[in-house]
Amino acid sequence: MFPLRRLGQTDLHVTPIAMGCWPIAGITSIDVTEASSLETISAAFDAGINHFDTAYCYGYEGESERMVGRVLRPLRDRVIVATKGGIHWGPDRKQVKDGRRDTILRQVDESLQRLGFDHIDLYYLHAPDPTIDIAESAGAMSELVSAGKVRAVGASNCNLSQLQQFHAVCPLAAIQPHYNMLQREIEPEILPWCQANQVSVMVYWPLMKGLLAGKLPREHVFDARDGRQKYPMFHGEEWQKNQDFLDELRPIAAARQVSVAQVVLNWTIQRTGITTALCGAKRPEQIRDNAAAQNWQLSQAEIAAIDAAIAQRGAIVSRAAV
Repeated sequence: MFPLRRLGQTDLHVTPIAMGCWPIAGITSIDVTEASSLETISAAFDAGINHFDTAYCYGYEGESERMVGRVLRPLRDRVIVATKGGIHWGPDRKQVKDGRRDTILRQVDESLQRLGFDHIDLYYLHAPDPTIDIAESAGAMSELVSAGKVRAVGASNCNLSQLQQFHAVCPLAAIQPHYNMLQREIEPEILPWCQANQVSVMVYWPLMKGLLAGKLPREHVFDARDGRQKYPMFHGEEWQKNQDFLDELRPIAAARQVSVAQVVLNWTIQRTGITTALCGAKRPEQIRDNAAAQNWQLSQAEIAAIDAAIAQRGAIVSRAAV
């Protein structure tokens, strides 16, 4: 079992596997029900996860925050809950980035009301607002800490320059970028900066939006409602290369008698500088399997075999939509 990990320079400690609470909002995930979502949050805690990550815009009406609060309020002193502000849904149901001071201060109050909490453990700027100086958003976050509404501050989806500017105004406890075996853009600059400044790195997409869980066969046909179709990694040559890569991981998982997802997550949380892997889930069995990845450890020989397979896979077409 991996021990709890310190969140930045705070006195908060988190499990290396966290539950990401985007799928339970049901916006891009299909076949989502409230009952299953609530059960999944409970299952995550029962499986040993103490860190839950949601956001103001997870759900058109804050559905994710409301469900997280409903399940976790009775467990408040035993969990670390993160949420985010700075993105909302416009009347056309498209996301709007708004990091202005007044917006951040209003959204945090709405998030607290939805969650039913008197404070938020970790509050992120969800993404930089391109229309303002990021220092304004950072200043608002600093105010929230001073007011006791937020214990620790994070920033998501930022480049290194933006992180540096933010940190100069409001010290960061954590950042949240995408990262997985095949999408490692943060390694050259952002990870070293975080290590030098004692900033935790809480990565999303560790399973590459479910692809690296190894459960989608080559011939899989996506439901028209499935939001993953917009990403190149799920199409054509990229899709086939990713399936070839998964075929290299399956023997390692089989020898360990664990799932491919567990192999991927275990590799991720052993990477230098990575604090937590955020795992989205909408069903209890998904999060139970993900949580089990923190109960054992890949050997150096297994890691070497995985790294060789990653090198053979080569660079991927990453995040741009088709």
